[in-house]
Amino acid sequence: MPGYELFGEAERKEVNEVLETGILMRYGFDGSRKGIWKAKELENEISKKLKVRYTQLTTSGTSALTTAMAALGIGAGHEVIMPTFTFVASFESIFSAGAIPVLVDVDDTLTLDPKAVEAAITPNTKAVMPVHMCGAMADMDALKAICEKHNLLLLEDACQSFGASYKGKALGTIGHAGTFSFDFVKTITCAEGGAVVTNDADVYTKCDGYTDHGHDHLGVDRGADQHPFLGYNYRISELHAAVGLAQVRRLDDFLAVQKAHKKILKDAVATIPEVTFRRLPDAAGDSATFLSFFLPTEQTARKAAAAIKAAGIPAFFWFDNNWHYIRQWQHFKQSAVLTPFAAELQQAMEVYKTKEFPASDAIIGRCISTPINLAWTEEETIARAEKLVKAIKDSL
Repeated sequence: MPGYELFGEAERKEVNEVLETGILMRYGFDGSRKGIWKAKELENEISKKLKVRYTQLTTSGTSALTTAMAALGIGAGHEVIMPTFTFVASFESIFSAGAIPVLVDVDDTLTLDPKAVEAAITPNTKAVMPVHMCGAMADMDALKAICEKHNLLLLEDACQSFGASYKGKALGTIGHAGTFSFDFVKTITCAEGGAVVTNDADVYTKCDGYTDHGHDHLGVDRGADQHPFLGYNYRISELHAAVGLAQVRRLDDFLAVQKAHKKILKDAVATIPEVTFRRLPDAAGDSATFLSFFLPTEQTARKAAAAIKAAGIPAFFWFDNNWHYIRQWQHFKQSAVLTPFAAELQQAMEVYKTKEFPASDAIIGRCISTPINLAWTEEETIARAEKLVKAIKDSL
C-alpha cells in the first residue's frame, strides 16, 4: 500500500540534489539553490498527473484540509457534513476552522450515504466533505448533485486515495477542492506532507498564501511580499518534496502492482460464500490499497479478524478502531480540547455524547480490511491469499 515499501535509488537521487545545494526551504535563496525547486516540481507533477489546474503542497493531509477550508471560506457558524468512518483529521480540521462537524452514516461503499447527507442539511450547512476511504471513492455523482441542488461546497478528503479516480476523473479534482496526504503510509509518501488541488484560481491563490503566513509570493524576494490576509506555516520542505517527486513519478507502477495483488486476494476470498465485498461506485477507479469485505455478523467479523491476525496477516476491524470510527472517538464525543470551544460549537457538540449510528454500526461492525503490500512477489501474494482464506474459513 505505501510508497515506502518500494523506496530506493530514485528517491535518494532527488534528496541528494537538495542536500548538495544546502537549501532545504521551498521559498527564497534563489541564487544558492542552483535551479533546484523540488516543491515546485512536485506541484507541477501532481497537477499534470491528476489533470487539475492547481496544486498547493502542505505539511500534511490535516493541514491540507485546514488550508482548503480557509480558502473556501468555511468558518464559524458553518456546518460541514462528514462521515462517521474516516480518520480523526477530518473533524480536527473542521474544528480548526471554527466550524461544526455534522456526522452522518456511511453505506456499503464505506463512504457517505447520499440519503443521509440530504437528510442532514440545514440552513447552516456550508459544505459536504466526502472521505474517499481505503483507496476508493464515494458516489460523487449523487453528492455533487446534492451540493448543486443546495448551493453547497464540495470538499473532497482524498487523503487515503491518491491515484484513484471516478468515471475518468481523479479523486480530489471533482469538487471545489480536494486534499491528499503523503505521510509515511500513504500510496505515495513524502514522509510527511499533503496537498490541496483545485481548478479555481482564487481558491489556489488563497491556499498559496495561507500556507506561508499570508505571503502573496509576488515580490522580488520574500521581504518584498505583501500579506493580504493572515496565514500559518504549513510549508513543506524541499527534502520532503524531493521524496514525493520521485514517488509520484512511480505512481502508475505502484497502482499496477496494487491492483494485481488485490485481484489475487479478492479472487481467493470470493470463494467463501459468507463473504461479500465493499461496493465500489466505479471499480475501474479503485487504487487497490485495501481489500475490504463483509461477514454476516459483527461476531463473525470480529472472530475472523482475530484469526487473520493470528495467521500473520494485517486485518483492520474498524468497529473497534479509535482512529477511524466514531464508536471509539471518546475525545470527539466529550469535546476534549485543550482550549474551550466557542459557545455555539460547544452546544452543537453536545448531541454526540449520546448520539448513536445504528446504520453505520451495521456496516462497519461487519467489515474487515486488509492492506495490499507493494513489495510482495506474486508467489508471496498467492501464499497470503491462501492463509487469508484459511483463517476466514476456520473462524466461521
